Amino acid sequence: MAEAQNTNIQEQDINQLLKVRREKLAALQEAGKDPFRITKYDVTHHSAEIKEHFEELEGKTVRIAGRMMSKRIMGKASFCNVQDLPGNIQSYVARDNVGEETYADFKKMDVGDIVGIEGTVFKTKTGEISVHATRLTLLSKSLQILPEKFHGLTNTDIRYRQRYTDLIMNSEVRETFIKRSKIISAIRRYLEGEGFLEVETPMLVANAGGAAAKPFETHFNALDEDVKLRISLELYLKRLIVGGMERVYEIGRVFRNEGLDTRHNPEFTLMELYQAYTDYYGMMDLTEKMFRYVAQEVCGTTLIPYAEEMIDLGKPFERLTMVDAVKKYTGIDFDEVPDTAAAKKLADEKGVQYEARHAKGDILNLFFEEFVEEHLIQPVFIMDHPVEISPLTKRKPDKPDYVERFELFIYGREMCNAYSELNDPIDQRGRFEEQERQFAMGDEEANHTDEDFLNALEIGMPPTGGIGYGIDRLVMLLTNSQAIRDVLLFPTMRQLD
Repeated sequence: MAEAQNTNIQEQDINQLLKVRREKLAALQEAGKDPFRITKYDVTHHSAEIKEHFEELEGKTVRIAGRMMSKRIMGKASFCNVQDLPGNIQSYVARDNVGEETYADFKKMDVGDIVGIEGTVFKTKTGEISVHATRLTLLSKSLQILPEKFHGLTNTDIRYRQRYTDLIMNSEVRETFIKRSKIISAIRRYLEGEGFLEVETPMLVANAGGAAAKPFETHFNALDEDVKLRISLELYLKRLIVGGMERVYEIGRVFRNEGLDTRHNPEFTLMELYQAYTDYYGMMDLTEKMFRYVAQEVCGTTLIPYAEEMIDLGKPFERLTMVDAVKKYTGIDFDEVPDTAAAKKLADEKGVQYEARHAKGDILNLFFEEFVEEHLIQPVFIMDHPVEISPLTKRKPDKPDYVERFELFIYGREMCNAYSELNDPIDQRGRFEEQERQFAMGDEEANHTDEDFLNALEIGMPPTGGIGYGIDRLVMLLTNSQAIRDVLLFPTMRQLD
């Protein structure tokens, strides 16, 4: 009962504070000082720049702008702290310097207001680099109340729903998303240096292929046709390889109608690239070099802390076939397993769940997921997947039940997926037909036949290496973030009632 009364009192207090802020805005507007009528403010410096170049800027006039995060009124002179993108800086506001009217207005400002301050750079007696204000402008009035500064914004649900507040209150969150932008820029620089062209392909498609995932569906009114949101970038990028664009890549959103967890969001950022006249070994070399380059460019090191581990991207990445990986951690050699019946018998003995439609290769993959993935902490390329789970991949000439495919694993997580791309249109048609059978048997993630893609392959696609990278997982690694929602500015959330 007492707790309910306290909550009610708190809500009344907040409502009163919000009412006061609106009254302050109304008073400003009545006095002809409406902050929302200001259209621009010429910023000359940011906080980090002033601190970094203090010796050059001491005594010089600067103009800063940002959100007031704290304010201390001390009679005729006061202090406030202004936060901008790279950090924050203190400002000393004295009545004798800004004038009585401006100082009176300043005293009425609230934490959360956005201000512009012109003044000279100096260092206080305690050694703090500050701006001695000579002019102060209210640029925007905050009508809401920021979370209490000491406790910050810690409720993860509110943080994700109100990312704007999260970015204001948590500097490490801002750093994560600044770093995300730098990671994507570094990837682009690396690929441009390797001769790749950045392209764009459709998001609304008739056939959502290129991955094992259930698509989102919608209706295109103008053509009165049902369409899907893409689940992959693959099939259109391969069409460009057919067209003679020898090295292409795309960074873009893809959409998969699947569950939410720490590593999955229904819309996420994928980067796929395709290179003619190479194979999956070429993709391994490119991946290793690119991960190393991006880490060095963005983090300044190839030794990356993640959770309780130190991930070493500087050493050569280990290479291990899926069969050998399963053998290493279970003692079972699937090369010695004669057929699907024997594989299912082993699964029964080991308690591995499978479906009736699964073949030997599917069982091998289930063993890998169950017994191997969690052990793959340092970077390792898992190679040579079974053909049953790789419908778009070229078979190994000496082992046709397996394909030239690899996945990079770091900290037990798949970071990318790559192939020697299947360019045989006859084999590809047969793989599509098998996928159609799997769909009919209940596999909602199976691929469907794409006749236009098959037509492109019949025109002729050169030997090609291709790869897909989950950008969000790479950002998680390089920012030491444990959940995908921590690296998505606006993750998918259940709508509030």
